[in-house]
Amino acid sequence: MKNYFLLLSLTMLSLKLVAQAVEENIAPNYIRSIQLYGNSQTNTGNPVLRLGEGLTLKFDDIIGDEADYYYTIEHYNYDWTPTPLAKSEYLTGFDDIRIFNYLNSYNTLQPFSHYELKIPNEDTGGFKVSGNYMIKIFNSEKELVFSRKFMVYENIAQVRVNLRRSRNLEFIDEKQVVNFSIESSDLILKNPDNNVKILITQNHNLKTAIKNIKPQYNIGNELVYRYDNETAFWGGNEYTQFDNKELRATSADISSVALKELYHHYLFPDRTRANEPYTYNPDINGQFVIRSLPAENPSIEAEYVWVHFNLENYSELDGGEVHIYGGFNNFILDKSTQLDYNENSDLYEGARLFKQGFYNYKYVLKRTDGTIDEGFFTGNFDETENSYQVLVYYRSPGSRYYRLIGTGSANSTGITN
Repeated sequence: MKNYFLLLSLTMLSLKLVAQAVEENIAPNYIRSIQLYGNSQTNTGNPVLRLGEGLTLKFDDIIGDEADYYYTIEHYNYDWTPTPLAKSEYLTGFDDIRIFNYLNSYNTLQPFSHYELKIPNEDTGGFKVSGNYMIKIFNSEKELVFSRKFMVYENIAQVRVNLRRSRNLEFIDEKQVVNFSIESSDLILKNPDNNVKILITQNHNLKTAIKNIKPQYNIGNELVYRYDNETAFWGGNEYTQFDNKELRATSADISSVALKELYHHYLFPDRTRANEPYTYNPDINGQFVIRSLPAENPSIEAEYVWVHFNLENYSELDGGEVHIYGGFNNFILDKSTQLDYNENSDLYEGARLFKQGFYNYKYVLKRTDGTIDEGFFTGNFDETENSYQVLVYYRSPGSRYYRLIGTGSANSTGITN
């Protein structure tokens, strides 16, 4: 009897472990400039692909020793718990294949090996079903190096998205509210409170996504979501930018250039904008583009440069940390993004290695409890231009996984009261 209960306990524990949500594995310092995107190339972090669309992964290994890397692809539910589907049920062809398409850098001070993977290819044909996916990159020792999430959707449900200002007078000038409705003429959404799952992203950032929102009511087969506080995002401010495609020249963003073991670009000091009026400044919502002049192939000819940041701030941080934040590393905070206070200059200073290109970034405060305050230095404004996307997952009765049955998007330039 004791053995029976022990076996039962172990079985329940193993099932619990299997059901745990899976997070991305953050790339080590020698893996740089990761780009993951679909045919549209609008999001280089966690793209949302239409079923049948191709996927492209690019990254650099700045050790530059032509290391062998392999990829696998796994399928997940809406909450990033593994599905019970066999590989052959969601993927055409095979994975666990070496990435053969790579080139070494050409005429750069920082040597690196540039890798590119496209799906479909001669080994991996494509994705059979919709839902959440993760691509994992392993080295020759079968050690996981890094992983990235992406989503594949079917165009079954029509998702209409409307953006408006908050009805809460306390946040009317600071927040943007996402209202939306879902309708499908080809699919009856049964028991939507339990079977329909929602994910709302701002500027394609999964770290700040809102999820687990239930429909308020339905009109026929149309589900309506008209919340205020539950689907509200801080408006933030437009991203700051730098463009260092010109390696040896200063610009409106770069105050000076120095050549040491690598090139160093010193940006003009930035200042806290939280208490200033909102000013429109066109940005690409935190994303980045690799480019270099006069390189014919920026992927292997763009140089790696130490970019120096300076922030003028006189607000009390209460023990928090200052970081740069953006899609250049998929909105991750680590030691390479942290700025430290310099008493001599009275500025928060830091430097990070970037491949030449055009980059959006902002300064954020990481509080002592680990939370990130994106608006501490930049402020929050309802006028800010932001891109929103609503993803709709559905698990029909008896199904073994959640399908991603539709997406809808809107931009806050069309925000209403």
